[in-house]
This record gives sequence, structure tokens and C-alpha cells, in this order.
Amino acid sequence: MTQNRPDALLLITSTCPHCPGMLQSLSELVKQGVIGRLEAVNIMVHPEVAQELGVRSVPWLKLGEFELDGLHTPAELRQWADRAGSTAGLSEYFHELLKAGQLDKASRIAARGGPALQALLQLLGDPDTELTARIGVNAVIEGLEGDPVLAESVKPLTALTQHADAHVRGDAAHLLSYTHLPEVKPLLTGMLQDSNADVREIAREGLERLGH
Repeated sequence: MTQNRPDALLLITSTCPHCPGMLQSLSELVKQGVIGRLEAVNIMVHPEVAQELGVRSVPWLKLGEFELDGLHTPAELRQWADRAGSTAGLSEYFHELLKAGQLDKASRIAARGGPALQALLQLLGDPDTELTARIGVNAVIEGLEGDPVLAESVKPLTALTQHADAHVRGDAAHLLSYTHLPEVKPLLTGMLQDSNADVREIAREGLERLGH
């Protein structure tokens, strides 16, 4: 079976000095089978594409779920392409975005659901995730409060309620309440018996948010 490879969308202009190099590097990766497909759009001809994606500068690249601004070397592009095929790679990408304070971009990507949302939540399950990134994950999910896409978060968050680390359990309890789904109420009710007082309090606050 052929391994899944990310597709790429590159936005360029006719006057951008770095765009030809990016286009050439990505074309080589297509030839090598590292990237499945490459679409290049000159936004001087099709400005509506940049407007739709909220892009203000070029070169701009969407590689799988990743959005990369500016010039990148062939080695960097290959590395990002390799990362794009795994949840771990997506988690690393979110970690870098959140550490850099790019909350808006992280939120926009997570809102797509699917692998992106799962990768974001994977950061919560790692007790070694830096506090800045952990706070960022919470902020992203809070910003999606009540969004139907959060239904996809219930299963992974439920698993995290059994984590050995109380901070992880607390984060899971907190974010479950932002789904506004009835099935999370029994989960939070059960967490009122958690061995950790902080987790019990977070579960209680979550039930209040759900109108229990």
C-alpha cells in the first residue's frame, strides 16, 4: 500500500524573491514522492484565494494540516512533509505554534477537527508539555465552546480523565464541560469522587457550566 503523503498549496506572487526557490524545492519533493500533489497559485492573478485563506504575505504554504509562512529550505520542507503524516508531527506543530503565541492560527486549524483536533488534545496527555502550550490548548478548546466539532474530543478527553497525573485529569474535566454535550455529565459526576481535591473542584465547576 502506498504511504499517505501530504498535498501542498503554495501561494506566490510574480514579484516575490523567495517564491521561485520554494516552488522549485516543492516540485522536487513531488518528483521524489515526498509530497503527493502541489498546487501553486499566483495571488496577483487570483487575489480571492489569499483573501479566503487570510494570507497577507508570500510565500505561504499549506502542507497537509500545516500552514507555513515565509522561506523554508529544502531540508525543512522535507522535515515538515514527514511530520505531516503523523499525529505526533501535528502535535509538535501545535506545540510550536502555542509556544510562539500563535493562538489564532492554532484555533483555526484545530477547528477543522479530525487529525488536527486529536493532535492538539494529545499535548494534554503529556505531563511534560510546557505550561505555555498547555494553557494554549485550553484556550483553543474554550474558544470552540459548544461547537459541534468538539464532539470529536469527548473520547480522547474521557481517556485522559483516567490519567495518573492530576493536572491532566483536571484539564480533561475542564474541557469536557465546553463540549456542552449531555454524555459528559455522568463523566464529570464520577470525577466528583476523584482522589485529588483540585480535580473534584474542576469537575464541580464543569457541571455548573453544563447547568447541572
